[in-house]
Amino acid sequence: MVRLIILLIGAAPFRRQWLVLLLLGVIFALVGVGAVFNLTTWYLFGLIDLIGVVCLIEGALGLASLLVIRPAHRRILRSHALALILLGLLAIDTPDDNNIGATLFFGCGFLIDGLLRIASAHTIRYRGWHNTLLIGMAELVLAALVFSDWPVPHRQTMPFCVGILLFWSGFNLCRLALQFRRLPAGASVLGMPFFRKHNWHRSSRLPELLPPSAPTLVPLKVHVWTPTGSVADPQRRMVVDRYIAAVDANGKISTGHAAMELAPDLYISLYPAEELNVSPDQFRSLLRAHKETDVPGRYLPSHEEEVAAWVRPDRLVLFRHYNEAALRAFWAAYRQDTTYNLTRRNCSSTVILALDAALEGVVGQTRPWYRFLLLLTDPNVWLLAILRNRGESMTWTPGLALDYARLLRLVSECQRQRWLVRRLNGLRAHVQARLKER
Repeated sequence: MVRLIILLIGAAPFRRQWLVLLLLGVIFALVGVGAVFNLTTWYLFGLIDLIGVVCLIEGALGLASLLVIRPAHRRILRSHALALILLGLLAIDTPDDNNIGATLFFGCGFLIDGLLRIASAHTIRYRGWHNTLLIGMAELVLAALVFSDWPVPHRQTMPFCVGILLFWSGFNLCRLALQFRRLPAGASVLGMPFFRKHNWHRSSRLPELLPPSAPTLVPLKVHVWTPTGSVADPQRRMVVDRYIAAVDANGKISTGHAAMELAPDLYISLYPAEELNVSPDQFRSLLRAHKETDVPGRYLPSHEEEVAAWVRPDRLVLFRHYNEAALRAFWAAYRQDTTYNLTRRNCSSTVILALDAALEGVVGQTRPWYRFLLLLTDPNVWLLAILRNRGESMTWTPGLALDYARLLRLVSECQRQRWLVRRLNGLRAHVQARLKER
């Protein structure tokens, strides 16, 4: 989550204030350690309750907005709002239930995430997979501790888990601060070692280009062909056909596709040069993110040609605030390599990297710590970080990229619509008016 926030704010303010970032990281880490050892629970309960209230209000407002939203968009927004309400109910402290709800939530969360990390690390074997394997095992241990009521009582489950997250965030902030100290002037955050991990970015340096302050007339389009939308008469399989693959009545398999378009001349759509027709045994080995599984790829020239050769995409996400110059600089460097890898460098991961380049600093670089606080308290950023974690620890699929792009648009372009932002801006305006009166 820390990386996402810094990406959306940009490099310049944190490069100048790396010492403040380091101090903030130390504070986060100390508070996290205190929460884990039950030293700071007395005020952490109040903070968690406040976060729970924020989630409840955000979720309730999300449900209310369904009344004026087109039916085609209601399903994802309803799920998003209900998830925020559930998170809020779990966060608010209710002594009568001994925090059983939070215990089940975090215990199952650590258990499922740990199993997914271990399975994906063993199957995909991307660079650094041993570290992911160890993290997955550590999550299984944490799940056992949360469920066992020892050494952490169920009553302390929420502060304990929040403390772990705070410590990890503080540790990452300290690492980032030291890297910002060594970052050359005018460099992009995407060139930092912390952002080159897994498939965050692969180039060593990109120029820092300030995004426009006003929305552009030409939208940046993310096209997604979901697995079920790219085959005729798909056989429905709940989560599988949404995020992995769909099968039609004739047994044809489709994993979907993702592409990006910026009219009139930029189109990012990566395919293998030849169709991957492999047996189930070969497919397992193809999932390994090694150079041995790289195959030649090709970039399609335009959206019109792709639609004419296949079918129209069934999902579209539009971005009005983006950095065209940074996107074109990224594309000029990225397109020099046509390598395709089913897990490490596919169509979806390419689109995600392009979004990283286009949206760096898009929320604005003035008042960076105020914006940092707003993003830190935005439940949508937490959900966005979870999706990012899934894409990094496993692989990016068109369904996952679609959910990520939708949430990213909400975070990057709709901050001013949040009730918390409006309240804080109103309070700031009121204070400024009173100071002028004096």
